[in-house]
Amino acid sequence: MPLDRRTFISNLALGSGGMLVGGTSKKTENRPGFAIPDDFNIIYLATRWGYPGTLEEFCQAVQQAGYDGIEVWLPGSRKEQRELVQVTSNYDLKIGLLVGSGSNDFEEHFTEFKQNIDRAVEMEPLLINCHSGRDFFSFEQNRKIVDYTVQLQESSGIGISHETHRSRMLFAAHITQQFIEQIPGLRLTLDISHWCNVHESLLANQPEAVELALERTDHVHSRVGHPEGPQVSDPRAPEWEQALEAHFGWWDAVVKQKVEEGRGLTMTPEFGPPTYMPAVPYTGQPLGNQWEINTHMLNLWKERYS
Repeated sequence: MPLDRRTFISNLALGSGGMLVGGTSKKTENRPGFAIPDDFNIIYLATRWGYPGTLEEFCQAVQQAGYDGIEVWLPGSRKEQRELVQVTSNYDLKIGLLVGSGSNDFEEHFTEFKQNIDRAVEMEPLLINCHSGRDFFSFEQNRKIVDYTVQLQESSGIGISHETHRSRMLFAAHITQQFIEQIPGLRLTLDISHWCNVHESLLANQPEAVELALERTDHVHSRVGHPEGPQVSDPRAPEWEQALEAHFGWWDAVVKQKVEEGRGLTMTPEFGPPTYMPAVPYTGQPLGNQWEINTHMLNLWKERYS
């Protein structure tokens, strides 16, 4: 079901109002401008990116923080795959897998990508999030990757989405619009923080491209970007209130559509470590605590959409 354009533009401009910032506003203000039914479900996954401990320690911390599962890169060996399944099972955690390819040559890239995603499907994860293609591959080359995943999703029944990520094929809003308009089966992982950086704006000048992307979103990475970077220093700080509200405006639109469709959603808070996170010069000391910030985003979402 398409988003109501007037509602979308309002959300984009106002961030749906009443955001909880820095934990100082009343909890009742952190609500979207629409009703959330009791049976609406969001599955929350934790990123292992930047976590210094073992898989066992990570899963224990994830469970204690209130996540439902984890999102990690496809393990490189069968032994590591078996360990991942065993440890997550011990903590009753779901698995989301990241797949991609590092090659700059298209044929090598496509071959490696197919091998990796085929292995990921064998593990029967909750979802597969693709770091797909390259920003310098042609449209037709990148389309081959999407077409392969659309067929694989139909045959496997596993949700497969492609991340809006710098350096990948969906690196920009207007480029993604072309893919959406020509490939009906394309589904997205929305990490819209990248687009804020790429377009050096909060995207108010690209409402059509953004709206189409929100309509195709099945999975969200809830990092907050700004016009000069993909990650604010700390979303609790008052200087980032406008950026935070803009992102919640986009996320509200995704959630509203899922509610109307009677479908659930998955989300991973994905604030990263240095050098994604700003750091002190010379020492490299991060300006914030990555785990605390991601937990803060988890709780903001739970308060807003529960």
